[in-house]
Amino acid sequence: MSEAPDSTVTPRSAADLNDEIRALWTRMAGRPADEQRREYERLLGEWVTAARTGTDR
Repeated sequence: MSEAPDSTVTPRSAADLNDEIRALWTRMAGRPADEQRREYERLLGEWVTAARTGTDR
């Protein structure tokens, strides 16, 4: 079952999400574990939404 988004959370900016994605890739060292891959996919989805809506710092 997927989790419903929490409507009380303020969306993060595309720039902040990009920073988090870069940090994750650095920690993964090019070999993502399953959990890291899921985290990356979740962050990427958030980033796409933020970029489309123009959410910036």
